Amino acid sequence: MPQTDLEIVVDDPTAPEDDSPSVVSSGSIEIFVCLLLLALAATLGYDNWRTGASWDSTGPEPGYFPFYLSVILGGASLYGLVVALVTHRKAAETFVTRAQARRVMAVFVPTLLFCLATQFLGLYVASFLLIASFMRLVGKIALWKSLLTAVVFTAIMFVTFDIAFDVIMPKGPLEAAFGY
Repeated sequence: MPQTDLEIVVDDPTAPEDDSPSVVSSGSIEIFVCLLLLALAATLGYDNWRTGASWDSTGPEPGYFPFYLSVILGGASLYGLVVALVTHRKAAETFVTRAQARRVMAVFVPTLLFCLATQFLGLYVASFLLIASFMRLVGKIALWKSLLTAVVFTAIMFVTFDIAFDVIMPKGPLEAAFGY
């Protein structure tokens, strides 16, 4: 009879090391994001002011509500910037370590390449390449399993979207060669 008070702990062999050096601190990221949001608020505010952010005889102009939303975003960004600057000097917590950043980039870079490849190869070929490469390179799964899964998934996507629901998807030269 199994004991219920026992706990099974399984370590992740691909988990980042605890002694990995810090790439950036949390305070630096908070300051960067607040500055980025402040720049966005200023850009949106200017554009909406240019469009018309007042009230005329027929009611609000097109930029009225978006302008005031950008003012609120700018105020919140300034508040967050002040708080981040005040607390930044107190404690520098690690936001991301080198090992964690490497793991994030292992997903981000192929996804970015997938988006670019979709423009030239079409959705289905790019999806096939993404699935097969992720399974093989990141998941360390056997090549035949990776290729088979990518083919089956891509075929199901094609049948579902192009044939069953007739949804217009980005096509590439392979689909053009088959008349789609």
